[in-house]
Amino acid sequence: MGKEHKISEAEWYVIKTLWMQSPLGASDIIEALRKETDWNPKTIHTLISRLVAKGVVGVNKDAPCNLYFPLVSEEEYKAVQTDSFIKKVYNGSIKSLVANFIKEEKLTKEELAELKQLLNDRE
Repeated sequence: MGKEHKISEAEWYVIKTLWMQSPLGASDIIEALRKETDWNPKTIHTLISRLVAKGVVGVNKDAPCNLYFPLVSEEEYKAVQTDSFIKKVYNGSIKSLVANFIKEEKLTKEELAELKQLLNDRE
């Protein structure tokens, strides 16, 4: 998955909907997004089309209405974006990322304990 898979914040709502349930018709996606946004249907159709063009969402045109489904799993997308973020912001250092969160006190004691356990489990 390369640069062509970068999605906008607005497109994120569409792909997130498809990760929760798919395949879905455009009307189903529109209905789901009405609960979270005030976007008109034309805007949502545009977002769907962009995701199809980027190769992130596929479309089954053999159904009575077009059915859309994700071509990239949520886990895969998050892994690539996390790696990109760490490379860009922390020069590829996960240690620097974690150190920043610890230093800025953005982790609770429970979260720190969980991290320690994860690290211990890797040994």
